[in-house]
Amino acid sequence: MRILVVDDEESILVPLEFLLKKAGHQVVLARTGEEALEALSRGTFDLMVLDLMLPGMDGFAVLERAKALSQRPKVLVLTARGREADRAKALALGAEAFMAKPFGIQDLLSQVEELAGGR
Repeated sequence: MRILVVDDEESILVPLEFLLKKAGHQVVLARTGEEALEALSRGTFDLMVLDLMLPGMDGFAVLERAKALSQRPKVLVLTARGREADRAKALALGAEAFMAKPFGIQDLLSQVEELAGGR
């Protein structure tokens, strides 16, 4: 699976990249919402792991803009914003799954595999 990971925290990006590559996935990293949309416009992804709290354009705006893409990937929101209202908004904007930080590595990998199975 080709996965776009969008997060501005190196302490999240680096381990996620390592874990997802170890699980056999291709991984592309983006640190801002703008970088994420640029990556989405240049290539096709099966999954986007998206933080909501990004510098500049937030994850909600990325979700909104990604809806217009003909080849929009599935979206797993992975964020420290774990309130019910944030979850509801993300799912309403088209995210398939929502996980709050901190998260368990095995839980994340299981969620990625579950989303991959639906493709």
